[in-house]
Amino acid sequence: MSDQRREQDPVLITDAQVSYEEELAVRKRRYKVMMGMRIPCMIAAAACYQIPWLAVTLLVISIPLPWMAVLVANDRLPRKAEKPNRYRSDHKAIEAKDHPVIES
Repeated sequence: MSDQRREQDPVLITDAQVSYEEELAVRKRRYKVMMGMRIPCMIAAAACYQIPWLAVTLLVISIPLPWMAVLVANDRLPRKAEKPNRYRSDHKAIEAKDHPVIES
């Protein structure tokens, strides 16, 4: 009975995880964006050499960017915490009692 029941249950694709290739593409994009922010920060720091506090702040921001980019790129995407509503044929939503049948 349980084998037949499993065959009749519809397969929900909403529970499917993102494919590895798609996840890897997202992680690579995040890495490139974070590493791409480092060069402009260093150039802006060099351009702002007349304002020392701004130049130092931009340099300090650019120092941990490679480390953070690697951490973000190596981290897997979080799983969805959604619980989809599933149809259950054994669940009687309206009434669960038997009704009398009147025959003529």
